[in-house]
Formats: sequence, C-alpha cells, structure tokens
Amino acid sequence: MVTVEELLRVPIFNDLPEDQVSWFISQSRELNLESGDVYVRQSDAADAMFVILEGQLEARGVFNGETFVISLSPGDVTGVLPFSRMKKATVTGHAVSKSHALSFPASKFQDLIQKMPELTKRLVGVMSDRIRETTRIEQQRDRLAALGKLSAGLAHELNNPASAAQRATSQLRTTLKHIKDASHDLGRRDLTSAQKAEIEKLEAFFTQQNEPPPDAITISNLEDEIDSLLREHGLSDLWQLASDLAHRNVQPAVLESLFTTLDAGTAKAALVRIAASVEIANLLNELESSTTRISDLVRAIKEYTFMDQSPIQNVDIVKGLENTLTILNHKLKRGVTVQRDYQRVPLLVNSFGSELNQVWTNLIDNAIDAMEGKGELKVSTYRDGNGVCVEIRDNGPGIPVETRAHIFEPFFTTKGVGQGTGLGLDTAQRIVKRHRGNIQVTSKPGDTRFQVWLPLAVTS
Repeated sequence: MVTVEELLRVPIFNDLPEDQVSWFISQSRELNLESGDVYVRQSDAADAMFVILEGQLEARGVFNGETFVISLSPGDVTGVLPFSRMKKATVTGHAVSKSHALSFPASKFQDLIQKMPELTKRLVGVMSDRIRETTRIEQQRDRLAALGKLSAGLAHELNNPASAAQRATSQLRTTLKHIKDASHDLGRRDLTSAQKAEIEKLEAFFTQQNEPPPDAITISNLEDEIDSLLREHGLSDLWQLASDLAHRNVQPAVLESLFTTLDAGTAKAALVRIAASVEIANLLNELESSTTRISDLVRAIKEYTFMDQSPIQNVDIVKGLENTLTILNHKLKRGVTVQRDYQRVPLLVNSFGSELNQVWTNLIDNAIDAMEGKGELKVSTYRDGNGVCVEIRDNGPGIPVETRAHIFEPFFTTKGVGQGTGLGLDTAQRIVKRHRGNIQVTSKPGDTRFQVWLPLAVTS
C-alpha cells in the first residue's frame, strides 16, 4: 500500500497538502510489475497517468519509421496528462526490473483539476517540457535528415568533376609521353625553317580552336572526311586525331598544306605531335572545367552556410537562392527545368542568412518532390513596398484544400513513412516570422506558389 509520505517524496508531489495526496492515492491503482511485464501497449486507449515509485521502466515506440526508446526512473510521470489531446498510447511500456507504480485514471482528470490545482499546474509544466523536448528532437532529426540528403547530393556532385579531373590527369601522363616521342622523331629529321614554322602554325591553330563544337551529324561527317584524307596519304592509325579535329570543327582542307610541304613519314610524325597537342588541350580544358565546378560548389557551400561570416548581416536574397539551387542541382538535373525571374536591384535583408537558405531549401525541395522530380520550377524575386517577395512556383499536381489548412502545422506531413517529419514548413514559417516576415501559399492543379515576404534592410 502506497503511503502519503512515500508519494510526497516524488518531486512533483513535494509540499502538496497531505489530504490532497491521500485523495490521489485513493483514486489510483497500484501496479506491481515484474521484469518484462507490459503496463501499456501502443495504440491502446490513452486512459491513465503513471507515477513511477520504484524500479526502472522503458517505453518504446516508432515515429516516422524510426524506433525510439524512453527510460523511466522513480519520480517520473508518464502516460496521458491533464489537457492532453492524446487518444491512443504512442508507445509500448514494460518493466525493465521489478517495479512499483501508481496508475491514475484519465476519467478522474476533471476531479483532479478541481481538487489538486497545484499538481495540475505542475503536470501542465511536465506536458510543456515533454512537447518542447519532442519538438527539439524532431527538429534535430529533421535537420540531420535534410543535412544527410544535401550531403549525399553534394558528394555526388563533387565526385563527378573530381573523377573527371582524375581521369584527365591519368590520360595527360600518357599523352605527354606521346608528344615527347613525336618531338624526338621530328628532331631527328632534317626540317627546314619553313617546314618547322608550318608544323608550329598548324599545331597552334588546332589547339587554340575554342569555338563551340558543331552538332553530332556535322562532327560525324567531318570525322569521316578527315579520316579519309589521312588514309589517302597512308596514315590509317590516326583515327583519334580525326575525332579530336572534327570536334573542334577543323576543315579537312586545312591539313592539305602539311602534305604539300612534308613527306609522308615526316607528316605522320608531325600529325602524331599535333594529335597529342590537341588531346592535351582537350584534357586541360576538362581539368579546368572540373576544378572550376569543384571550386564553384565549395564556394556555394561556404556562402550557403555563411561559413566564416557574421551570423547576422545584410544578405543578398538572389545569391542565397542561387546557392540553394546549386546545392540542390543533383535533384534538379533529373528532369526539372528552372526559370528565374529576379529583380536586378540587389535585394538585401538584415537577417540570419543560413536560416533563410534553410527556408529556400525546404520550399524548393518540396516543390521538386511535388513534381516527382520532373516539371517546371520558377523562382522569382521582386520588391513589394518596403519588403522583398520571394516566390517559389511549381507546376505539380497542387495541394488539396483539406491538406492546405494543415501544411504549416508541426509534424503534419503527406509524405510516406520515413520520408518526412512534417517539420520542414513549420520550421520555414518560424524562421520567416523570426525575420518579421510572413509566408503564404496558393495552389491549384498545375500551379502551386509559396510566397515569402521579408522586410528590406534599412540602408543609409
């Protein structure tokens, strides 16, 4: 039998009037649990509050596809609480060791509120702490999930140019040997100054061709023509040169001068060197493009996170949107066409820049998901009075009316289990409000628009 003195040692009952504590005991049912005994099952009616007196209990449940475990010790209060809207138990609880607890029926909560107002106040505090902790955990999980998705995409985006640079570097070693051997071959030949000048002129001409490559049909035809010309002069093993020159839109007639001034053997040595020079130029262009892409991604990441910058500053909204699009490029390039409509005047907002980028990430990522990775995304900015309006628009199926009223509620999600926590739009709304702005949505099939209004920074 639980005594008043025993219950008064529980922190939440400390200093309460003894007659009230005695009443609480009289309305409760004692639970004497052995290790492994279940005291509540998930999805059962939430009809009792539990006060742990002795032993250790454990509650286990599943939320958004993930299992979580809560450990309970003497003095803890669990189960449904006064003013809670919980109808079904969200966990299954069992005893870890031999335990002793009180079970207070939810049907007596109205009497509890009348007879024990101080305890009711404390229980409301417990419920508030529980909500804050649950929200904090889910927000942290949401951030980690978002970070995981961004990291996976960025790893892929960085891996592509890095792999290309690695391949180009490997090929460059082989090609440098080819040009060295060809140079030695030419060096052993008795060439006149005019012949040397002609070789150098052609080599410079071919390697400096920077025009955009022609279409595939033109390239194929040029390649056949150049290959035929080389074969006419007994050079049947320079197909790679024919391909490289065709991609650079070199006309076969340009090669004729080489064959009119050089014998076949010297022309072949010259063309081997020219072929190697052209390949080196191509590889250098590939290296430059790959390293530039890596540099651009690193810059975008630094600007996206505002690394090494003041947390609060005047932020260029357009730059933030562009950095976000760069970060999400791995999802966009699967079939999403991006249209931009930016006002040219720099739009600055005194803000936490990395938080605003989180808003753009949530909205753009949701739009991509709504279109199932294929469609048209339009990102716009314009001035609206003393503020900036950012509009993220997609041509997906739209948001049903019954869903639209709940999309900013915490934990509300239309995504499948494990695909979303329902905190993305809630987080976005809180960030926007923190910046003294507001966020609105309009939607119909083929046209969903999220509009974020933010105040302009005061500039002198």
